[in-house]
Amino acid sequence: MARLFGTDGVRGLANADLTPELALSVAASAARVLAEHDRSHRPVAVLGRDPRASGEMLEAAVTAGLASAGADVLRVGVLPTPAVAYLVANLAADLGVMISASHNPMPDNGVKLFAAGGHKLPDTVEDEIEQWLDNHGDRPVGGAVGRVRDVADAVTRYVDHLLSASPQHLGGLRVVVDCANGAASFAAPEAYRRAGAEVIAIHADPDGVNINDGCGSTHLDVLRAAVLEHGADLGIAHDGDADRCLAVDATGAAVDGDQIMAVLALAMKDAGELVQDTLVATVMSNLGLHLAMREHGVTLRTTSVGDRYVLEELRTGGYSLGGEQSGHVVLPSHATTGDGLLTALRLMGRMAATGRSLADLASVMRQLPQVLVNVQVSDKAAVAAAPSVSEAVAAAQAELGEQGRVLLRPSGTEQLVRVMVEAASQEDAQAFAQHLAGVVSSVR
Repeated sequence: MARLFGTDGVRGLANADLTPELALSVAASAARVLAEHDRSHRPVAVLGRDPRASGEMLEAAVTAGLASAGADVLRVGVLPTPAVAYLVANLAADLGVMISASHNPMPDNGVKLFAAGGHKLPDTVEDEIEQWLDNHGDRPVGGAVGRVRDVADAVTRYVDHLLSASPQHLGGLRVVVDCANGAASFAAPEAYRRAGAEVIAIHADPDGVNINDGCGSTHLDVLRAAVLEHGADLGIAHDGDADRCLAVDATGAAVDGDQIMAVLALAMKDAGELVQDTLVATVMSNLGLHLAMREHGVTLRTTSVGDRYVLEELRTGGYSLGGEQSGHVVLPSHATTGDGLLTALRLMGRMAATGRSLADLASVMRQLPQVLVNVQVSDKAAVAAAPSVSEAVAAAQAELGEQGRVLLRPSGTEQLVRVMVEAASQEDAQAFAQHLAGVVSSVR
């Protein structure tokens, strides 16, 4: 049987794969596991969601599941995922539940779980929750049934936290923010205005079905046009649950997660906040980030693809900044998970503090052309480890030298081998990638 929990909770087509019954069972099981771990008090859970239509249905199911297992439920309504993680700690709760499918299309939804303090659950606890799914045990009755209440000031608590973590006043900056008709539709414009920026909000009118629909961090063209139209200093794009942040500079050029991390790393290094002068990123980060950090005396530690691996490395090393090319950036001193709003405030804070444009700040890193080819295979592990493939990769890397990179890895979810090549020119990257893809395809 396949594992229920993926890299970021339970996710699927709402009311088909992710049914109310499953959501109720996951929530009840999570509450029971927590109660078994600590019998000193009855569990308290923070529950939030993004605005997609199925979230209303799943919120009711999760609320019922938690309360049926004896957990009190603090509903915070439509809020970003990082807000729910923060409020778990702020409200001294034992568990957090976020109903969202992030950047996925509207018909999908998901259930993300946070432990006390707002941290993601370790695999062992997720496995324990799965084991309890069909074991309902003795259900509480009478006064032991969980109670439900709404937290009226949840948005204010979260925005206050963001402003305390990013105190730089943003007066003089004009920003367009694309909220993806998602969870940040109120919180992001509110936070940026309170920080002092002039804010033009787009796609900030969720109706339950328009989340991520041609907007947000996966569709930067609309944001680019709005930045140019309004003569803004920059644009900020969030995804559906606002744990990511991408940007557009005043000329309309995209600024991705690698470039944002480069800007923040040097800002934190200058301020003495970059622990051990180290940045954590995944193996998919552009080689240009490696070269820029090396030039400025910053060590770049790499992990496997996935924010959970970045988080593990940050915790293990006690580092203060990490993230992914996708714009999922983590600042552990202020957040337990990626926070797109916090990232945007820090990025704009650097602009305000230095008086430099985003294009100027981002120029610290030159992005090398990157080509990714996915090759369908019958046995991804065997093909990736084949001697002919290893030899071809080594030869290509030797020819590219320090101004290029080859990354070949089996997919984590499909029978694919992913071939990624970076080189000084698009033509070279394309040629090397196609050659290696041919070698991979020839393995039998």
